Parts: sequence; C-alpha cells; structure tokens
Amino acid sequence: MKRLLSGISTLAVLAASISAPAHACTRTLYVGDGNLVLTGRNMDWKEDMSSNLWVLPAGMKRNGAAGPKSAEWTSKYGSVIVSGYEAGSTDGMNEKGLVANLLYLAESQYPKPLPGKPDLSISTWAQYALDNFATVAEAIEALRAEPYNILAPTLPNGAPSTLHLSMSDASGDSAILEYVNGKLVIHHGKQYTVMTNSPIYDEQLALNTYWQGIGGLTFLPGTNRAADRFARASFLLSAIPRQKDKNYIQGVPEQSFTFQAVASVMSVMRAVSVPLGITTPDQPNISSTIWRTVSDQKNLVYYFDSATRPNTFWVSFDRLDLKPGAPVKKLTIQSGEVFSGETSGQFKPAELFKFLPANPQ
Repeated sequence: MKRLLSGISTLAVLAASISAPAHACTRTLYVGDGNLVLTGRNMDWKEDMSSNLWVLPAGMKRNGAAGPKSAEWTSKYGSVIVSGYEAGSTDGMNEKGLVANLLYLAESQYPKPLPGKPDLSISTWAQYALDNFATVAEAIEALRAEPYNILAPTLPNGAPSTLHLSMSDASGDSAILEYVNGKLVIHHGKQYTVMTNSPIYDEQLALNTYWQGIGGLTFLPGTNRAADRFARASFLLSAIPRQKDKNYIQGVPEQSFTFQAVASVMSVMRAVSVPLGITTPDQPNISSTIWRTVSDQKNLVYYFDSATRPNTFWVSFDRLDLKPGAPVKKLTIQSGEVFSGETSGQFKPAELFKFLPANPQ
C-alpha cells in the first residue's frame, strides 16, 4: 500500500505539472470478431462548434486553403465528415473505411515553411487524408515525406489550432501524427488504440504503462485531464467483449454482434466523456463533450451521438452517392435539429463550407 500511495503521489505531482488543455478529446480503436473494426471519438470543446454533417463525393477539386502556393488535389474517395465552425473537417470516414480524427494538442509546434513545398492549412489536414488514402499504411508512406508545409491559423473562437491527427483503417491499423518541437512524430501500428490530448503521445504511453501496472480493477484516475481519460479509456476498451455476449445479446437489435460492439464502444466513449457544462473553479476553460462518433469501418456506417440531444443517428455509406459528379450534401444539426435512426436520405444538397485559410509568411 505504501508503494501504491507513493506511486500515486508521484504521478499526481507529474500530472499537476502538465498544463490542462482548454480543449480535449478522446479516440479509441476496437477490433472484434469477424474483423470488425470500430473507431470511437469524443469531441470535447469549451463551446458549441456549430457542427454539421456533410457527404463529400469523390472527384472534388481541392486546395490547401493557404494562399497562392497551396497544395492542390482531387479527392479520390468520397467521405462523411463532421465540420467544426463550418471551417474544417474535424472527424470523418471515407468510402474505403479510413477514419481521420483531429484532436487538440497544446504542445504542438510546427516547422518553419520550406521554400519549394506547397502550403496546407491545418483546417484541411484530416480532409486531405480522407480524400487521398485508403489505408493507414498508404497514408503514412506519403505523409512521412512531409509533402507540404502545414500552417496553423487561429481558430474562429480565438484558440490556437494546435492539433494532432489520428488515423485508422478497416484492417485495424492505426497511426498518430503530431508535430513536437518542429518535427513530425509518427506512431504507426495496431497497438496504438487510444489517444487523448496533452501530454505528447510518448508521455501518454508512459503514463498509461504506470496505470496498467496498478490494474484498472484496483484504481483508475478519475479526473477529466487528458492523461487520466487515456488511462480509463485504455482499461475500458480492453475490458469490453470482442465477441457476442450471451448476457446482453438478446436485447441487441437483430441479436447482432456488430450492433453489440457499436453499443460497447459508444458506452466507452460516454464513460470517458466530460459532462455538458461542467465548470472547474481554477480551470474555467475545461471542455465538455459536445458530441461523439463511432465509425464502423467494416460495414461503412458512421454513427453520431450528440451530448445535447436524446437520439443517436447514423449514416450508411451503401445508401450514399459518392461517385464523382454527385452533389455535396449536408445534414444540418447546428441549431438543435433532432434526428434518429438511419439518416442518409435526410441530407440536402448544399454548397460546401470554406476551409479556414492560413496566411503564409
């Protein structure tokens, strides 16, 4: 017990030395029976982001929203994404089952732009991945070469766009990309199943190793700090079933393992959510969970769960037209609209938002 208390005290001191980010998120990656792969994500933010859902077909001409030297490309794959402030893609899945999630990382430091490279606003970073790559391995092979200068404009709410990117694919492969001290750091492998915010990912892994040594049934950290949410999400993700659970399957629609697994992952994401509107006297900018997603990368179904509305809804890719030339469509939810069940038929044609521009120096 002395050793346990001493270790907890040491960790508490370390945690106290880490500045708590004003904005936070959590991402998990689950692999179950029958090659079922699900990515869960919480969006935690200090205010509503006027988010909406978008269907973006293949064949769209895009640029990096960073001035005259912007990177340019044409989307190879269609995707379903959630926007933030109608200024960028914060989360989404493409038609090949690649998922991209942007999360806050206060420690992000981007390299100085290099002449001869095209520029890319960070508001387009996740969409660039969804548009161009079918697998994590393919994405990492291309992105490791740093084919662009990444530029980070101030977000619409005045916060710095210090972000890192996670990707996962239908095989269960995973990658975390972050810029630390001006260098791109990549963690690539199926073992990287949980991600939150501060500290940098190497330190998150070290902290989680400590908590794994204690054991989640003995003690788990309970604060809403990113490192504590990482430890809880890691334990819970490892504890949920990877096959049909006879204790609960009867109450699952169609007695389907897929639906059971989606419910399990959504349960994990809810368990590591930050209550809506929570206030902490000495940390006034602590963030609440405002929405959650679960991406079924095998069956290509994108689930959306709002913290401000009573219903979860989903989008089935097999009901979407993602071919080149198909219209961009939008499901408006920014004003409290309520949806339930499968919603692909409720998206309406719309003009795509403009990605938040970055000004090259």
